[in-house]
Amino acid sequence: MVTIEYNRTAALTYARRWARERNPAFYDFSGIGGDCTNFASQCVYAGTGVMNYTPEFGWYDISVNDRRPSWTGASFFYNFMTTNEGVGPFGVEAELSDALPGDIIQLSNERGEYYHTLVLTGVRSGLTGRRFYVSAHSIDAYQRSLSQYNYTSLRCIHILGARVE
Repeated sequence: MVTIEYNRTAALTYARRWARERNPAFYDFSGIGGDCTNFASQCVYAGTGVMNYTPEFGWYDISVNDRRPSWTGASFFYNFMTTNEGVGPFGVEAELSDALPGDIIQLSNERGEYYHTLVLTGVRSGLTGRRFYVSAHSIDAYQRSLSQYNYTSLRCIHILGARVE
């Protein structure tokens, strides 16, 4: 198996193109639970070009009826990305201060349930510190300030690369 670099530029280009629209190659889950993790998966895929077709625990989307929960579910996505030792993208949980554009941010509610997945698309430093900007589906956003979201806590997934056979 060979490890390839995560193409952050490709992931960010995809996010810019599809943040306010839907790519017809993928099903739109907006009306049935949300499309946020689906969009984040599409961005990560754009940056790696690799899916993991393992039947039970893989990360792929062939069609609405042939996909893995890790493609569209926030917790399943996190579990796959942070434990994947096989083919496909992989990453580690990181502090927000260490996250880079193209990484993934997930927000939790007061019950500790991670309910929203965002793509980090910009970081700016200023007099008041660093500001983080995200893009997402469900409530479509491109370069929206992370500070505009209501959440109890967050976690970041720093995408390290992908493995190919």
